[in-house]
Amino acid sequence: MAVQAEHTNLKRPLVEYEEASSDEEDTVPQRQKRVRLQNSGAEHPLSRSCPYLDTIDRSVLDFDFEKLCSVSLSNNNVYACLVCGKYFQGRGQHSHAYTHSCQVDHHVFLNLETLRFYCLPDNYEIIDPSLEDIKYVLRPTFTVEHVASVDHTSKLSIALDGTKYLPGIVGLNNIKANDYMNVILHALAHVPPFRDYFLREENFSHIRPPPGDQSFILVQRLGELFRKLWNPRNFKAHVSPHEMLQAVVSTSKKRFKITEQGDPVDFLSWLMNTLHKALGGTKKAGSSVVHQVFQGGMKITTRKLPPPCDNIEDTLKLMESEEYKRKEVSSPFLFLTLDLPAPPLFQDELEKNIIPQIPLFDLLMKFNGASEKEYKTHRESFVKTFELTKLPPYLILYIKRFTKNNFFIEKNPTIVNFPIKDIDMAEFLSSEPEVQDAHPHTVYDLIANICHDGQPGAGKGVYRVHVRHKGANQWYELQDLHVQDLLPQMITLAEAYIQIWELRKD
Repeated sequence: MAVQAEHTNLKRPLVEYEEASSDEEDTVPQRQKRVRLQNSGAEHPLSRSCPYLDTIDRSVLDFDFEKLCSVSLSNNNVYACLVCGKYFQGRGQHSHAYTHSCQVDHHVFLNLETLRFYCLPDNYEIIDPSLEDIKYVLRPTFTVEHVASVDHTSKLSIALDGTKYLPGIVGLNNIKANDYMNVILHALAHVPPFRDYFLREENFSHIRPPPGDQSFILVQRLGELFRKLWNPRNFKAHVSPHEMLQAVVSTSKKRFKITEQGDPVDFLSWLMNTLHKALGGTKKAGSSVVHQVFQGGMKITTRKLPPPCDNIEDTLKLMESEEYKRKEVSSPFLFLTLDLPAPPLFQDELEKNIIPQIPLFDLLMKFNGASEKEYKTHRESFVKTFELTKLPPYLILYIKRFTKNNFFIEKNPTIVNFPIKDIDMAEFLSSEPEVQDAHPHTVYDLIANICHDGQPGAGKGVYRVHVRHKGANQWYELQDLHVQDLLPQMITLAEAYIQIWELRKD
């Protein structure tokens, strides 16, 4: 509202500029609405004694969902009504928040961007220390000391409804079919250096993505989700990953969907590579936290097989040619793929009741540098051997349980037997002296285990994850919102699919 001086000697009162509300933007896009400040810029008399603070209902506040106005669906200048929990745009006289306050007699609002509280329709800022808990739930922050103590405490927190929960062991909503993403997010949230990096926004807030790059939103949303999962002052004992999943759908161009179950290993691979690039990572080793934590190295030896030939001399001549000589290449990896042996095709009635089993150590023999594995294309066949040259601080193992063809997906039900601790990878390291000298520690302990239950195919089975909370020294099973403690002996009975192992350095 324009303010006009009635006399040339009178001064204009102080004014504050506020963004036009959505309905004003439609008619005058560039105009800014001016709001008269009470008492010429001085603090409003009710700022520190607002009479409506007792109308706030913390039980209805849910800041996990996308910050959109419930009327205009705009994400610009959004306020949360602290009485009913709904989001509205603007706070000027023609805004949706102002209208809501007049229509239903709700008066306390929070700007979701600036974290400032306002009373509408009187339009003054509320300053009260009792509102700090709401700010912290909306935007949790972690000090260096808090991050360092996360793995050394087992103190339970209490939600508003009285539910006790352990920070980090918090259920994630399954909005429709996103359990395959939930298990990956839970597992990564228990990898200490990876988690600690995202708990403090200062670690990546200085990164400036290139123009047009939409992937950095993934970094921000993952950080927000990790901070909510480990927040000791949550209002609820569960978290909705809605904003993180929206960022995944958008960044992946709908390759991964909330409404259709996907493969966790595909999502994990995409997520790690996308985060690496978004954080400014390059092909250089250790150029992002993703590679610092998960990247290892291996030596791959490839030998081309000659075609079937009746004449042995012709075969020997082919083997001596350059095309069929043994070739070695070094390759980085973010996870190792373990191949399960095929289950028996024909079983009698007794054998059908027996589930095949295999030790994890047998699957790892693929990487001893001597075991050969044949790979076929339409025209050629190759034999490859694998040998590890660098062990990562955190080793991800992918047990290849599903086989896809043009008609259907098959699942291998073989149970993999593995210990919870003390997997020694020394046998699979290259014998070269420089490799051996670089690895004084080679023993790993399990920290996360993702498994699949049910039939193969989208929507026919479910994923769950076992994670170890270091502070409580206790294993937990998480399946969406379902959380329960677990005996370590029960972990090995499940059909393991993805595992994360931590290098022991003591």
